[in-house]
Amino acid sequence: MTTDRIEVQRTVKSDPAAIFAVLCDPQGHVAIDGSGMLMDAEGPVVTAAGDKFVVHMDREALGDIPMGEYDVTVTIRDFLPEREISWTILGRVRPQIGHIYGYRIEPVDDGSLVTSYYDWSEIHPTWREAGIFPVISEATLKSSLGILARTVRRGYPH
Repeated sequence: MTTDRIEVQRTVKSDPAAIFAVLCDPQGHVAIDGSGMLMDAEGPVVTAAGDKFVVHMDREALGDIPMGEYDVTVTIRDFLPEREISWTILGRVRPQIGHIYGYRIEPVDDGSLVTSYYDWSEIHPTWREAGIFPVISEATLKSSLGILARTVRRGYPH
């Protein structure tokens, strides 16, 4: 059986507001990236669905496709303060791929239960036929959650 979605969870010993602040900051995405591809970001802190920012990427970290350095535009899809944020990515490839990344945050007794997800169920048929999904592994999502926990614990931003 195959799936078009990966979800991983981790309890982070912090309140939802502190976690959400990292996820709304373009530099926060760079700070917690477990893939090694996000090099830098430009743009204001996001405050609503439809907000955008640019991320400078380097695909060499994955070692799969020799794309080198490139930029993507992140567009916020879901924005529920302190509860959920998701986004799509538009890079230099066309048609737009259509995969979604996101986080859900639920308060729990010892902090927040954070779910990181990656969904490629609605990708363009061209990319489905290419057979390259998922681009990011479950291990990479888990790594980003661990880095998020460390980043928030240390008092982001620093």
